[in-house]
Amino acid sequence: MTYSIGIDSGSTATKGILLEEGVIRRRFLCPTPFRPAEAIEQAWETLRAGLDVRPYLTLTGYGRQLVDYADKQVTEISCHGLGARLLVPDTRTVIDIGGQDSKVIQLDDNGNLTDFLMNDKCAAGTGRFLDVISRTLGASVEQLDTITAGVPPHAITSMCTVFAESEVISLRSAGIAPEAILAGVINAMARRSANFIGRLSAQSPLLFTGGVSHCNAFARMLENHVGIPVYTHPDAQFAGAVGAALIGLRQGKRQ
Repeated sequence: MTYSIGIDSGSTATKGILLEEGVIRRRFLCPTPFRPAEAIEQAWETLRAGLDVRPYLTLTGYGRQLVDYADKQVTEISCHGLGARLLVPDTRTVIDIGGQDSKVIQLDDNGNLTDFLMNDKCAAGTGRFLDVISRTLGASVEQLDTITAGVPPHAITSMCTVFAESEVISLRSAGIAPEAILAGVINAMARRSANFIGRLSAQSPLLFTGGVSHCNAFARMLENHVGIPVYTHPDAQFAGAVGAALIGLRQGKRQ
């Protein structure tokens, strides 16, 4: 059997995938700790446990250069495009929203990368932004779908994390329901993401990946703003790790 492990060392979460002949066999997910190398090591040992051969190891993400036992290190852009195509084979555009950045990736008919945009200079519109605002209102990101179901969004004018937090506190003091504020925050983030996607003339199918993709309310509002169907996948948060494992699988077969 040919095994390959891909580990995506992200700013807020560390994701890992074990592929066996191109099929996902194991997954690993944990918050990225103060020392990211520790999570990489935990993912590596967990995913390869019990295997009779050493899998090819490919690292991606912010922490990809923190350990010296990886066989290959690759950038997130290449990995997310490949991973998206394995999850949803016809994908032409990927919007990935992680903890600290967001990226849009354009693919051709054969799944090759043709263009991309990346925003890693500001937390606005990222998982970090959503987490900060949710906690300000006493909620968690995992509760957002339930809390905002059927609630009309209240307008949010600021997308700067600091100013938005102040605006949210002011709105709450003015008697605006927290559910409406949260719906408004998600809607504002979705509108910002749609504008980001539009800079690359997005084509369908559009796959939404990253930790924020678990928020169905965000996906629904994003679809309304971008004007084309937005798809998600149960393994969407693992897209980078999946792509890294695929690169390792190909590299391993050449050796």
